[in-house]
Amino acid sequence: MSKIRYSFGGDEHLFAEVSEDMSLESFFLGMAACTELRRMQVPGITEICPANASFLVRYDPDVIASEKLLKTVQGIEDRLAQAPKVLNTRIVEIPVLYNDPWTHETLMRFRDRHQDPNSTDLEYAARINGLDSVDAFIAAHSGSPWFVSMVGFVAGLPFLYQMVERDKQMQVPKYVRPRTDTPKLTVGQGGCFGCVYSVRGAGGYQMFGVTPVPIFDPEQKQPHLKDFMCFFKPGDIVKWKPITREQYDRDLAAVEAGTYRLNVKPVRFSLDEFQADPNGTNQRLMEALHA
Repeated sequence: MSKIRYSFGGDEHLFAEVSEDMSLESFFLGMAACTELRRMQVPGITEICPANASFLVRYDPDVIASEKLLKTVQGIEDRLAQAPKVLNTRIVEIPVLYNDPWTHETLMRFRDRHQDPNSTDLEYAARINGLDSVDAFIAAHSGSPWFVSMVGFVAGLPFLYQMVERDKQMQVPKYVRPRTDTPKLTVGQGGCFGCVYSVRGAGGYQMFGVTPVPIFDPEQKQPHLKDFMCFFKPGDIVKWKPITREQYDRDLAAVEAGTYRLNVKPVRFSLDEFQADPNGTNQRLMEALHA
């Protein structure tokens, strides 16, 4: 196992870089480290934050010295390789109105910041991924599950990693220069990572559509946000569901009435099983949504 690289951020944070490349293996190693540190309940550690291929530990230097913390974290590395690569998690079906009017209006305002000012984000994404149409891209984007590898950047925003063989993963570069506007609940992608913009704001990911389902709400009005204001957690699995404008309007009305119910099912995910049979694993995960 390659050694984790450590660095300090000020006098309260220890950053651990598991890998320079994102992979499910790196994610599981980082999650195993975070799980073990939580289990140990080390005095002085105040917060543990997993990310795509790294994790951050916040600590109180008045309780635990930085060098002692570093040695403590380094001391669990040998145990991580033997940690089970299995998650008891959940799969969530997220409806998406692809090629919607709101992201279309926004992307047209910012074509001067895009690699290809003469096409839409969907047209560009389809072309550079070797697909012959926007419909083919939407089918590929929504055809396999996506893994939530971290939540952050802004409150509740998930980073999602497509669960297919690496040579089949779709990738798109971010805008040449970031936009100053992105509609709330935009579904987009930058590099290998998909996302849902939890709030309206600046952004640089290619925009593919919008979901009617809130994923962040400090007032916690929606049934799926009763437990916490941010819906997504690292380890969640997402299945995009293409919907029509009529379906979007019905879902939005249900959201506004507080009666919308997300389709969420518990699942067991094994990294070893996925690596041995990605298609079979994905099929079983998606079947769980309608069990």
